[in-house]
Amino acid sequence: KPQGIPMRQLEEVVLLPDELEALKLYEVDGLDQTQAAKKMNISQPTFARILDSAQKKIAGAIVNGKAIRIEKE
Repeated sequence: KPQGIPMRQLEEVVLLPDELEALKLYEVDGLDQTQAAKKMNISQPTFARILDSAQKKIAGAIVNGKAIRIEKE
């Protein structure tokens, strides 16, 4: 969340567990989409959609000063 702004005053963006996993595998672990999709037991096109959603949520939250809440399974 942005520093100095109470949570109650912020809009939230919710990052789903599969979105967090996709970000981790692709951005942190450095896997390509095909490898990451195999690890998640999903197709590459599905992985691409999940990753795109996660990246848009994160970027939107940063640019617009929103809090990011990570949903637990």
